[in-house]
Amino acid sequence: MNRRELLQSAGAVLLTPALTAAGNRAQPAPAEDRQRWLTLLRRVADPVLTNLAAGTLRQRMPVEQAAGADRRSVTHLEAVGRLFAGIAPWLELPASPGPEGEARARYLTLARRGLENAVNPGSPDFLNFSGRGQPLVDAAFLAQGLLRAPKALKDGLDAATTRHLVAAFEATRATTPGFNNWLLFSATVEAGLAALGAKWDATRVEYAVRQHEQWYKGDGAYGDGPSFHWDYYNSFVIHPMLIDVLAALGDQLPNAIKEIGARETARARRYAAVQERLIAADGSFPPIGRSLAYRCGAFHALAQSALRGALPDGVSPPQARGALTAVIRRTLEADGTFDRDGWLRIGFCGHQPGVGETYISTGSLYLCSVGFLPLGLPVTDAFWSGASTPFTQQRAWSGQAFPIDHAIA
Repeated sequence: MNRRELLQSAGAVLLTPALTAAGNRAQPAPAEDRQRWLTLLRRVADPVLTNLAAGTLRQRMPVEQAAGADRRSVTHLEAVGRLFAGIAPWLELPASPGPEGEARARYLTLARRGLENAVNPGSPDFLNFSGRGQPLVDAAFLAQGLLRAPKALKDGLDAATTRHLVAAFEATRATTPGFNNWLLFSATVEAGLAALGAKWDATRVEYAVRQHEQWYKGDGAYGDGPSFHWDYYNSFVIHPMLIDVLAALGDQLPNAIKEIGARETARARRYAAVQERLIAADGSFPPIGRSLAYRCGAFHALAQSALRGALPDGVSPPQARGALTAVIRRTLEADGTFDRDGWLRIGFCGHQPGVGETYISTGSLYLCSVGFLPLGLPVTDAFWSGASTPFTQQRAWSGQAFPIDHAIA
């Protein structure tokens, strides 16, 4: 046996037991999974919400960014909008006794107070909604949070905060969105305005939906504009915002848009199926494309499908829980993910500043929170109550039976 064969043989010996164990190891109890998710979400959310509620976010949040970049004018709205998009479904759950219910009540108070500060021109934490470019993006994520928590967030605002928020959303119209996924940011802001009872622009919504229909490439994937990119933007933005906008406004749009919505529902399920299969037995996934610093936010689409009870055939709720738990832990429990004050740091798995493109800064990183959307399901839902089940790659790489994959048109 030559040296190469010896190394390959040794690698196979070391690797095979690990793969086998991945599918057969004792699975954690559902309650343990939920508690782990809550612990991590609170770790992500604490610095942002406590400081925003106190009016000290701009003062205390560090701004890590690429050399030569200047994201200080936009990074705070990034943190707020993205965190609200992810934490909103959990805040929307009804009040309940016990530690989780008490924690949720506290975070809801912080979120409402923080939102008041974020849009109040007299607050030290009044955020930048009026600048051209980036503020449109994160106003859209904030609007998505309102759509996901209409009772807890939208209906819980006082009249002055609602007026300020409407003005903030309207200010983003100064930005002409790019001819790509940015069209959906404009559409989502309009859906947010509609939810707040303000005048909204149906043309911006219809244009975004119709254009993405033109960019559909097949098998659940859209182009990011006319071209297809190997990245996670179908999950970061495209499927989740199409689904939420169509759910919010579909009944007020032409029948042709409703027909697109029906097709999008099937496409989103297919994309969720692909996403579940991308998660390796150890929770890793391919570091493909840009914006890898969003970490487990790459699985926004799968998390949303679980939240909506719209998982694809062959992916049970407990199976999705196992896959998402693995990827959340792999990306957020890595050493160096948080600084000593609890703020997220740039990286994919730990602290890796080189992962941050020039548009990435500390606030950007909070898109990881969208991986936690299923916390908006009650503990009695099958996602949380069902017995733990190996997910596809755990089955495949441990010699167990698993369903073969099928494309759609």
